[in-house]
Amino acid sequence: MDKSKIGKESKLESSYVDEAAKLIGNIEGSPKIAVDIGGGAAKTVAPTLLEKLGCKTQVINEELSNSSRGPDPTSDKLSDLISYSQKNDIGFAFDLDGDRLVVVKNGVKQSPDVTVGLGAAKAIELGYKKFVLSIDTSVSVEKFIKEHGGEVQRSKVGEANVIDLVLKTNSQAAGEGSSGGFILPEFNYCRDGILTSGLIASMIGTKSFDEILNFMQSYYQLRDKVAIDSQFHDKTIEKLLDKIKAKSSEVSTIDGIKGMIDDDSWVLVRKSNTEDIIRVSAESNDIEKCKTILEETKELVNQSYDKVK
Repeated sequence: MDKSKIGKESKLESSYVDEAAKLIGNIEGSPKIAVDIGGGAAKTVAPTLLEKLGCKTQVINEELSNSSRGPDPTSDKLSDLISYSQKNDIGFAFDLDGDRLVVVKNGVKQSPDVTVGLGAAKAIELGYKKFVLSIDTSVSVEKFIKEHGGEVQRSKVGEANVIDLVLKTNSQAAGEGSSGGFILPEFNYCRDGILTSGLIASMIGTKSFDEILNFMQSYYQLRDKVAIDSQFHDKTIEKLLDKIKAKSSEVSTIDGIKGMIDDDSWVLVRKSNTEDIIRVSAESNDIEKCKTILEETKELVNQSYDKVK
């Protein structure tokens, strides 16, 4: 039986690479970049863009069926990319749809916040001053932006929430640190790991690159969760609020409870909308202090839960 004719096939042309290259400009020095596709949509676009900008690329994990890593570069160890990056100037790992990016430098996988920090440093170089960061993005990114004449507003966690505040405040750049997602609204109103890879590549070997990377590497983030029946999430967080206030110089409740312990340390407590857990995140420029903040806050969550259940 002959196949049914159900439609037509059209070839679409995209100006994405040309427009991105126009925004970023030519990169001097032909930096060598290891590109870990992870078997995703960045397969042809990311290497094409980087090569058009003037980079030399070494591509791994092009096909999903033969990929040595999982779909999420923020949680994967990226062992192959770590190895390849030591023979190159930098390594980039993409998720399946190419909107998130993780950086590997000198054989070390960087935190997703570093992606946002490097993107922000490039945005400042391009003249942008107004930024939105999700509430769980590293304080180091905010401090770097402010020290270079920028301003920062904080949104709820989640790409949609970040974009919503960008639109409301007419901001020029944004990021969600936990996902490794940087946003440049002039080009794209969503996280764009491919564009971000080009922006970061253009900074390799510059003072700005080393400055933001060294600064961010002096901060530590830890995340954990506490098992709490979802029917008690709201009451637990309500009971916890006064306890966090007592230990913080400033408190935000735009998304759960965020307490600023000092200028370099904070804790964030948020309920899960899908699981019987409450998430606890902490950051500090002192790793031992970060561990203490996390453990003490988890204990406060349990104490609050015991009082309301």
